[in-house]
Amino acid sequence: METENTINLRLRFYKDIDETVEGVRQKFIDYKSQISPDYVMKIRRNHIQFTIGGLKQRYWSPYLTIELEEKEGSNGQATHLRGLFGPAQTMWTFFIFMHFMVAGVFIVFMMFAISDYMLKKSITSDFIVMGLMFFCWILLYILGRQTRENGYGQMNELEQEFLKIIQ
Repeated sequence: METENTINLRLRFYKDIDETVEGVRQKFIDYKSQISPDYVMKIRRNHIQFTIGGLKQRYWSPYLTIELEEKEGSNGQATHLRGLFGPAQTMWTFFIFMHFMVAGVFIVFMMFAISDYMLKKSITSDFIVMGLMFFCWILLYILGRQTRENGYGQMNELEQEFLKIIQ
């Protein structure tokens, strides 16, 4: 599968493998023992987290989270993999915090604008702040999209390594 030539529309994927969950898990454990310093892998039961590490890691570096599940109806002889590419948890938390801050300021100044309107005061400054918050929200959206696009190269690297492991 050519990972560079695919369109990255979905960051979530599913894959079925004709091996037991323990066999697939052992492949990841074996790979972890010979892993390059450019990658970091954490394995907890049937949960695997795989990311770029070392000098190649940037704030936009993606994480690949993989869940190993027994495939239904296979009597334990097949594994269903659920994978998800996502940002670093601290980056994601900060980004969501910023969204809530912008939304909170917008709502507060909307209430101020309604109060000022009822009191027949000028609402110009309230609308200016609301406009700035709308602009900040659009800026956050653009930054989020750009950050995700910056991570596509590393996402393809992680996917290639993942495909090597499960073969």
